[in-house]
Amino acid sequence: MRTFKTIRKQRVSHIAGKTDSDKRRLRRDLLSVRRGLPADVVRDRGRALAERALDLPELARARTVAAYVSVETEPGTVALLDALCARGVRVLLPALLPDHDLDWGAYTGEGSLARVRHGGRMALFEPAGDRLGPDAVTDADVVLLPGLAVDARGMRLGRGGGSYDRVLARLERSGARPALVVLLYDAEVLERVPTEAHDRPVQAVVTPSGVRRFPGA
Repeated sequence: MRTFKTIRKQRVSHIAGKTDSDKRRLRRDLLSVRRGLPADVVRDRGRALAERALDLPELARARTVAAYVSVETEPGTVALLDALCARGVRVLLPALLPDHDLDWGAYTGEGSLARVRHGGRMALFEPAGDRLGPDAVTDADVVLLPGLAVDARGMRLGRGGGSYDRVLARLERSGARPALVVLLYDAEVLERVPTEAHDRPVQAVVTPSGVRRFPGA
């Protein structure tokens, strides 16, 4: 049975390299463990994650936050989104475009979401209102990123679709400097993940047990 603990022990075979195959193997293993999490564990950890994230100074002073709606057994984000809205924060959520880039729309509560299935991919919850364009993310003070793991350098392992690589490249081109924060389970903070030249570090990771910062990011 795959567990986060056994994945963390496999640093040599799964983490030492820098190839696409290394990323694919690590993604497969991490997703396998996530899929085995019971619903009550996902729910409880989502609440804890929201509490830890709301303590971040960057979120306390943010006027606009780009985030996402968690799906299936991802670390839960809905409690966090609702808490940010209650603070009066403008929350932007992504909508997947045909070329895998991301458009953005406003979140004002669960009633502002639409369940959308893109081809054979999993169903996503996207903003049901007006689209603001891919460049809307450059207005964000904080960008909350999905991921599968992060390492001691702040390097994030995503799902491999490339959507957030485009977001990060857009932020860099525009000169925007939002705080980049990835939301994960505790055991998904690893010693090292495979990286490529286009990968960019995050400033912090929030897990159900706390926050870890990466000063060099």
